[in-house]
Amino acid sequence: MAYYLVTAKPVASKLKSLRQWLDTGEIRAMRPFGNALQTGLDNARWHSDGVAIWEEEDYCVPPLAQERAAVLDDYFTNIEVEHVKQGEGWERVDSLKPIWETHG
Repeated sequence: MAYYLVTAKPVASKLKSLRQWLDTGEIRAMRPFGNALQTGLDNARWHSDGVAIWEEEDYCVPPLAQERAAVLDDYFTNIEVEHVKQGEGWERVDSLKPIWETHG
């Protein structure tokens, strides 16, 4: 298994519908990646103006292939990943503002 620090630009007009979809639990139920994706998106932070960042556990090659096809490509643009050790990504973003404080 691998861990990635994901940066992506949310489609602003779709953030509310993404939050609603997360709240239904449907994303968490997606297999095999739903739980990791739900955790990452629930805890996403603002990296910079208009760019979100979170840590994601992933098994795909290329990284996030299934997640992108099912969810991410509909709600984000400019998705980039950086390989990190488990927990390192969260440590790096812990002090940043959660995206759902202003968009939820």
